[in-house]
Amino acid sequence: MEEKKTEKKNIFESIAKVMEDIGAVEKDSTNEQQRFKYRGIDAVMNALNPALVKNKVFIVPQVLERTREERKTAKGANMIYTVLRVKYTFYAEDGSCVEAIVPGEGMDSGDKSSNKALAAAFKYACFQVFCIPTEEMKDPDADTHEESEKIEYATDEMRRKFISECARIGKTKSSILEAIGGTTLAELTVEQYKVAMEGFRKTPDKTVA
Repeated sequence: MEEKKTEKKNIFESIAKVMEDIGAVEKDSTNEQQRFKYRGIDAVMNALNPALVKNKVFIVPQVLERTREERKTAKGANMIYTVLRVKYTFYAEDGSCVEAIVPGEGMDSGDKSSNKALAAAFKYACFQVFCIPTEEMKDPDADTHEESEKIEYATDEMRRKFISECARIGKTKSSILEAIGGTTLAELTVEQYKVAMEGFRKTPDKTVA
């Protein structure tokens, strides 16, 4: 007797079945600084994984765009701010698929800003594609950072002017950079440049013997 083959579900049927199996994802994590509850990426993964496996759905991410900025907190700490534009492709067992493109943002003082941006993008892609029940979605991350400002670096023209002024007063670039709290000419900020220019204006030309 010939065994009857089971028809493979397409992605639209599969997503509907995943939605049935997921249910609600509770807010099981707490932001320690602002004391609000949120749905962590682990909770979303734990709820999704059994439903995805059962219904033979898998997800492939692709980062389409990435922007990174260095910012400073109000206390002067350096933070890396990353924004990713990520495409997630949801595949069913018959090979059919749908795509979702979402942004993700992350901020970290080390090397984890891209990781955080990916986690945020994935979490909200799944929230929206699978319509995961949620009361609100305004608190995406566990971390809360102080308000920060973007660092503006000096232009090539500013650096040339800086070098010219150092030569005019007979001082080395390194000595002036140290005086204004800078490190290297390549990392000269606009704010440091303004401080240096104010000092240059008050300094006479080097006396030629």
